[in-house]
Amino acid sequence: QVQLVESGGGLVQAGGSLRLSCAASGRTFSNYAMGWFRQAPGKEREIVAAISWSGGNPYYAQSVKGRFTISRDNAKNTGNLQMNSLKPEDTADYYCALSRRIGTTSSPDLYDSWGQGTQVTVSS
Repeated sequence: QVQLVESGGGLVQAGGSLRLSCAASGRTFSNYAMGWFRQAPGKEREIVAAISWSGGNPYYAQSVKGRFTISRDNAKNTGNLQMNSLKPEDTADYYCALSRRIGTTSSPDLYDSWGQGTQVTVSS
């Protein structure tokens, strides 16, 4: 079992930046792909970005390409999501998740460990 704890959310003006972090403990973090998802009120959870076990082959949702960067530090058991040029439509609860696979995957069904989420609010 792995525990994932997100941090770094908050309130920011449009055009601003936030850096989300995900601290993992328990199951060997470095063996598995990880991803960031978000869920806005009244909407389904959606993939934001994902990365392989080694930190390679990043995937980004079209809506965040060029603005968000996913990364991980396996030595520290942490993952990060750098979010720049934030827009009001980025407002959501953001979750990090760990997959049972090693390769990058965008399907939430392939992730079996989830954090509690951190709220991001972007004001216009």
